[in-house]
Amino acid sequence: MERLQAFVGMFGLLAIAWAMSENRRLVSWRHAAAGFAASFACAVVFLKVPYVADAFGLLNAPVQAIADATRAGTSFVFGYLGGGALPFEERSPGGAFVLALQALPLVLVMSALTTLLFHWGVLPLVVRAISAVLKRALGVGGAVGLSTAANVFVGMVEAPLFIRPYLARLTRGELFVVMVGGMASIAGTMMILYATVVGRAVPDAFGHILIASLLSAPVTILIGRIMVPDAADARTQGELGPLEPVAQGTMDAIVKGTVAGLELLLNIVALLIVLIALVALANATLGLLPPIFGAALTLERMLGWVMAPVCWLMGIPWAEAPTAGALMGAKTVLNEFIGYIQLASLPDDALSGRSRLILVYALCGFANFGSLGIMIGGLATMAPDRRREIVDLGMRSLVAGTLATCFMGAMVGVLA
Repeated sequence: MERLQAFVGMFGLLAIAWAMSENRRLVSWRHAAAGFAASFACAVVFLKVPYVADAFGLLNAPVQAIADATRAGTSFVFGYLGGGALPFEERSPGGAFVLALQALPLVLVMSALTTLLFHWGVLPLVVRAISAVLKRALGVGGAVGLSTAANVFVGMVEAPLFIRPYLARLTRGELFVVMVGGMASIAGTMMILYATVVGRAVPDAFGHILIASLLSAPVTILIGRIMVPDAADARTQGELGPLEPVAQGTMDAIVKGTVAGLELLLNIVALLIVLIALVALANATLGLLPPIFGAALTLERMLGWVMAPVCWLMGIPWAEAPTAGALMGAKTVLNEFIGYIQLASLPDDALSGRSRLILVYALCGFANFGSLGIMIGGLATMAPDRRREIVDLGMRSLVAGTLATCFMGAMVGVLA
């Protein structure tokens, strides 16, 4: 019954996207059917075909190797604060864990590694291959396909840089797909960090997060085309030129990647401090109100009530939907990292293993208000002539990105 619930929920989420469409009459149901089929087929292959699913599971070993290598660096620099041997007995399990010095430095290492792989031509080759598949299977223009494919590995601002010369010529619908791609995916630099955090609650976490990033490409096109449809056959044509080099040499790539990772690391630390403080302040303020249903009113409870129906559509039982809704609400209002941290810290009996797995996919996207500001600023700088249109599509892209990750969660709810 829960699988049937998720299956119906998939169409419910698409119905929400259609109801919020700019022009429901222009929605191409042929394109929608192709996007639905491509998305679900990819989910079946990634999650159910034995050798493919096993291959994604095996990726957790190299992830652990990268985490161990990072710990070697942090323990050398920070000693026991960075994960080295403790000079004292740990009285409470996990009490010696320091997030900023043991987990977050993974961002530095991954930023350097991804920049290096781009410089060596490995990731551009993969991105081009995914772009070609999207173009052939879903009929998107080359520029949109390349940006959507790049979003599998890089962030919402970096991916449009791949097609910067084409941004001014994209149709409104194509521009929206580019924006939804940024909202419905996460950067490769964050994958291992999120997998490390949530791996304590969900087995083979990295494999699932990587699958979610890959699934985001066809789902982005499906949701984007429904919410902002173009006229028939209106798309940007033309061959894309070679990608610009990211570095002058191997050492330059390592240095540039590390510097970029440092900026990201500092932003994450600062945002976590401020956002968690603001949540605590909001809860303290709400605590002045009389209790509701026998418990103090908190921001998490309110978000849980709002997002519970959406979580039910993903196949999560109604008894668990408020708890799951609070995580989805925290992800939207704050960010997905806080959502993953809260998911990992839940008691074992708060959610079933199936619901936790669904949420790993539903949380796997940058669709939050802070990211929206970053994306609008970045795109408006790259295409200043379309600034007003980018701002106009901003909130709609946040909703579309949320629907896209929830759609991925619903597909997992059908297959799990």
